[in-house]
Amino acid sequence: MTINSSDLWHHYGRTRAEHDRAVPETFRWIWGQDSGPGPEILGDLSGRVVGDLGAGAARHAAHLTAHHRPALVVAADASPAQYEMATGLFGHLAPRLRIVRSDAVSHLHAAAGTAGTYDVLYSIFGALDFTDPRELLPAVASALKPGGRLVFSTLAHYLSGAPAQTDVMAADVTAKTPEGKATTMRRWVLQEHVWVKVLDESGFAGITVDMLPSTVAGPRTADTLLVTAVRRP
Repeated sequence: MTINSSDLWHHYGRTRAEHDRAVPETFRWIWGQDSGPGPEILGDLSGRVVGDLGAGAARHAAHLTAHHRPALVVAADASPAQYEMATGLFGHLAPRLRIVRSDAVSHLHAAAGTAGTYDVLYSIFGALDFTDPRELLPAVASALKPGGRLVFSTLAHYLSGAPAQTDVMAADVTAKTPEGKATTMRRWVLQEHVWVKVLDESGFAGITVDMLPSTVAGPRTADTLLVTAVRRP
């Protein structure tokens, strides 16, 4: 059974939110969150307008707001449950942190038509994993200022160990409804050259892809692709 519902994220992060309400001191791009580069990959954010696509509980966005002096951080997520959690945890950081309930494509199309376009957009296993990149990446390019940066981390292979796709194709991965019933949702796990191709076709240049190996072995671990690109002028 496959259900297209934003609340397939209803249960995600809920346990952590019950005992950890602090603004994180840092974060990592790697899947295991235990090593590798941190927020410095985004560059100097002072006075910048920054967007987190698929922000979940907005922990990464809260860190940037509190520690990196941006003009504004927008944390966008389509899930009503994640929006509620994020506002409960970090609503006090407004107005410099703006938490938005919206899917990434709709939000970016709206942003592209305003003066408040983005200097930096990023995603940490977020919207870039769960939205067709042929729809999302052109919207990202249109919402970035010329020369603006996109940075995202994504799985280098499936958590099962199966290799990433050799074309822009999604696979069904397990999820559960708010009621706890088993279902699936689509996730895009693509090989490096596929990401480079679709980024180039969507208006990006200066594309780099770094593979960050997992530091642990065992089930449901994965290597990470860290991708950076710049919107063409």
